[in-house]
Amino acid sequence: MRAEPIAKPHAFHAEGPVWWPEWSLEGPGELRYVDMMAGDVLIARGEDVERIHVGTVAAAIRPRGAGGALVAVERGFALSQSNDLSDLQVMQPIWDDPSVRFNDGGCDPMGNFYCGTMAYDQHQGGGSLYLLSVEGMAKPVLHDLTIANGIGWSPDGTTAYFNDTPTRTIWAFDWEPKTGLTERRPWVHLPDDVAGSPDGLWVDQEGGVWVALYGGSAVHRYVNRELSEVVEVPGVTNVTACTFGGDMLQTLYITTTRENVPQGEQPLAGAVFAVEPGVGGLPVAPFGA
Repeated sequence: MRAEPIAKPHAFHAEGPVWWPEWSLEGPGELRYVDMMAGDVLIARGEDVERIHVGTVAAAIRPRGAGGALVAVERGFALSQSNDLSDLQVMQPIWDDPSVRFNDGGCDPMGNFYCGTMAYDQHQGGGSLYLLSVEGMAKPVLHDLTIANGIGWSPDGTTAYFNDTPTRTIWAFDWEPKTGLTERRPWVHLPDDVAGSPDGLWVDQEGGVWVALYGGSAVHRYVNRELSEVVEVPGVTNVTACTFGGDMLQTLYITTTRENVPQGEQPLAGAVFAVEPGVGGLPVAPFGA
């Protein structure tokens, strides 16, 4: 399969796409993503893109169950009761170290938000995985990571998938409401002949795990630990994340970046691409009830 750009690039470092749910809007839903290092949330409406500045870094965004949004910013979280983020309130930073920032995250089936960190210099062991509970309490639950990236849950909610990018491994965990993430284990390790490393991920309705390959110009789908589909992203090396959206969540949206791309090369880097892979995705899990 081959994805195609849906518009010219509107971001330098596009990341974290989600399909904003229909129940929170007056329309059929819309694609939202971040221009991470610009600190902006982007709302795509065809060729037009609305840009909302939220801080130094915009790492990830999720809808709230009661309406509004949760945004992971550089060293903490911001909450809004409105979908247009007009009343966004930034919470106190979780840590003081300016060399570490949030990077990517997602919500578990109970509405808790897991978000990973990384050091700006990307040194090994500089990252962690934090849990923001529905009650608003934040704590680290996993240490000694490097670039904590995509996280998602199986359709039945019992398995979580997680990427720590430099390991070139998709990790799996058992998950239960009372115990959270347990039994970490390697699920898929990318072979040496596969270009790129696992970045963002999304899970489809059949339990397939779609993984963006940073440095690999592609998105891979894995089922039962085996590669089942490859989506090529032509003209762009660094693919960052993916999500499902559109009618019945049948379209796979893919974000890319101009990060680490020489000036003047790869004119489509930073654009959002799309393809219809023949399977629908799981809807975005909201934060809170």
